[in-house]
Amino acid sequence: MTDVDPLAGLDEHQRVVATHFDGPLCVLAGAGTGKTRAITHRIAYGISSGRYQPDQVLALTFTTKAAAEMGNRLQALGVQGVAARTFHSAALRQLQHFWPEITGGQLPDIVPSKARVIARALESLKISLDTAVLRDIAGDIEWRKVHGYSLDEYRHHRAQRAGGLPGGLSLEVMASIHERYEVVKDELSRIDFEDVLLACVGMLEEERRVLDRIRAQYSVFLVDEYQDVSPIQQRLLDAWLGDREDIVVVGDASQTIYTFAGATSSYLLSFQDRYERGSVVSLAKNYRSSEHIVAAANHVMVGRPGALVLEAQSGGGHAIGRHIAASDQREAEFVASSISALIKEGRDPDDIAILTRFGAQSLALETALRLRGVNLRVQGAKGFFDQPHVQRAVMEIRAAAVSGVSGEVTRVVDDILLGIGFDGVAPDHHGAERSKYEDLLALANLARSVDKDMTIAAFSDMLAKRKGAGDAPSPGAITLSTVHSAKGREWPVVFMVGLSEGLFPISYANTESAIEEERRLFYVGITRARERLTLSMAERAKEGGPRREMSRFVTSLGDAAK
Repeated sequence: MTDVDPLAGLDEHQRVVATHFDGPLCVLAGAGTGKTRAITHRIAYGISSGRYQPDQVLALTFTTKAAAEMGNRLQALGVQGVAARTFHSAALRQLQHFWPEITGGQLPDIVPSKARVIARALESLKISLDTAVLRDIAGDIEWRKVHGYSLDEYRHHRAQRAGGLPGGLSLEVMASIHERYEVVKDELSRIDFEDVLLACVGMLEEERRVLDRIRAQYSVFLVDEYQDVSPIQQRLLDAWLGDREDIVVVGDASQTIYTFAGATSSYLLSFQDRYERGSVVSLAKNYRSSEHIVAAANHVMVGRPGALVLEAQSGGGHAIGRHIAASDQREAEFVASSISALIKEGRDPDDIAILTRFGAQSLALETALRLRGVNLRVQGAKGFFDQPHVQRAVMEIRAAAVSGVSGEVTRVVDDILLGIGFDGVAPDHHGAERSKYEDLLALANLARSVDKDMTIAAFSDMLAKRKGAGDAPSPGAITLSTVHSAKGREWPVVFMVGLSEGLFPISYANTESAIEEERRLFYVGITRARERLTLSMAERAKEGGPRREMSRFVTSLGDAAK
């Protein structure tokens, strides 16, 4: 630990989170209320006060990037030795360690994609289906597994689930595909992503000596984004914890947007029912968004289970904008021209995001933006460090580090980029060449931003860490993303588009629970904005087409969005 005061800068409610050690703790934390700050400061305070031993703490979250961020924040507080991991990475580490001891062999490899295994299963069953149906079948298999259902349990629960089966298949045919998928996977000596959790749970429940060793290792558990926990993840957490009660969970029921993947806020909302000595603390002070945006967020979720009334800590800011375009094309042109004007006024492109309900809505927007010369990044597309030209540049930088090349990082990186064809001249057209230029320019700019005393070896190590955390350098471009992909992020300026009935809420949301999920998704979307929020819709898909109605979520805001 350093001399950093782990309680410095916390508000009165965050301080309670950091200092309350009298039994299990549930933190209901609204959007923008500093939940990750509170949980990391609790860990730091627990260690500095002697209540926690660093190597006995397991901090859990749901994405590699979130785990890396938590680790970075702990480092900034002078905390070393705490395991900050996703459920999957924690389970995989335990499996890899104990599997050889239990079975005498190595843990099977994880299949990179279910599609090929499903295709072989269908082939053996003499069933031919479209590729898109295969993806839906994969989703159905994942749904069964995250709930921990046997095939018989799957048949029962799937029959009660709203919505039809992929490809119009019958339940019995679908169950036979599930069964054959597992057989084929076993024949290939492979496991899938969900098997990591299932196998770890099975190991802990069946191997008492393994369970005792893991419980001896970890005695303190903290779970971020607890509203996203699935039944199998909760089962794993219960196995790790046992009858001990040193647990803190942090979540927001209003941000439960992955129920289709098994996430449920029921564990969050029933925390005190499961822990008699449990306490609940609420974080409601929103430090992210302006007063207008916070007021709209409160309006959207008022009266919903677990919803918090947020308290804006920023000023009023810009009023929420509302735009109605004649067609999808006109809407895209409005958004593109608005963004172009903001950039010309001096707004950094990295400060701006466009959020859609689903990916296909991005096509018209991409075209309109590129016509105006606006650089963009599509969130959820192929990652920065997965681009072949970036991989080659990173490999060359690593080779320079290994061979002991010296000199300023900027000069060395510029020479390497020149050697692979980057001359710093932007192509005068859009497409793959322009995207390559923007990627390599971002890498060059990153090299220019580091400390002058940094060595090329240290820069190479930094790139490796950023790759592992999914932390790409800023490309100087706006972000185009679905709301699902935007969760956990924020921007000063946000445009939410396509806000009409049938698009948001989506047309297949035809039950009360499905509409409520869409409402929570809308809430997540608007709370991504810090300063400016514009809500837009198109009256028709194309001029002359059938008329659309404005989304009920926008209509309900009344005068809050004009």
